[in-house]
Amino acid sequence: MVRPIVKDIMFLSRRSEPATAEDLQIAKDLKDTLAAHRESCVGMAANMIGYSKNIIIVSLGFADLVMLNAKITKRSGSYETQEGCLSLTGTRKTIRYQKITVEYQDMQMKEHTQDFSGWSAQIIQHEIDHCSGVII
Repeated sequence: MVRPIVKDIMFLSRRSEPATAEDLQIAKDLKDTLAAHRESCVGMAANMIGYSKNIIIVSLGFADLVMLNAKITKRSGSYETQEGCLSLTGTRKTIRYQKITVEYQDMQMKEHTQDFSGWSAQIIQHEIDHCSGVII
């Protein structure tokens, strides 16, 4: 189901709780909501649609990847960039990393460790920040 985009800074500033198998409907709602905003959005976190759970979705161009309980374990190649967000007005400067390694669970709750770089890595970092309550 397509959910409205949350713009409440106080809600977005809260650290998300770990996701469980009972939260998989939230991931499905994230998929639907990202699809509805495809032209202006490349990733979302559950708190952007009203759920304080550690779930993100990232458009990799050829497919959307849902990550539950995503955690960056390695990072390299820092750079400064500007990012926008559906939940926030305007763009903001931030530091990102060119290469990251992420541990996460998929929709079947299977654990993965995967390397990402470039644009995909930047989107993942932005969405993980959302789950950590970081407002850039």
